[in-house]
Amino acid sequence: MTVRGYVLIEAEVGKAKTVGETVQQMAHHDARVVAVDTVTGPFDVIVRLEADDLDKLGNAITDGIQRVEGVQRTTTCLAVKLG
Repeated sequence: MTVRGYVLIEAEVGKAKTVGETVQQMAHHDARVVAVDTVTGPFDVIVRLEADDLDKLGNAITDGIQRVEGVQRTTTCLAVKLG
């Protein structure tokens, strides 16, 4: 079963574009980067990730995205199926 998460990134001032480009090119063995969007509002970049399980998704965030230069903080929202 594939797990999908949306990682909301707060970047350092002036680093949103670079963070987005770096994450887009990120190759992590635990998860796949499906989409990266630079956005306006309280977050600077939103990343859609998919992985085989929750642990792999978490590893991709902590070992991958959070280590990108310019990333200050991340918030992860997991996609769920209701009903």
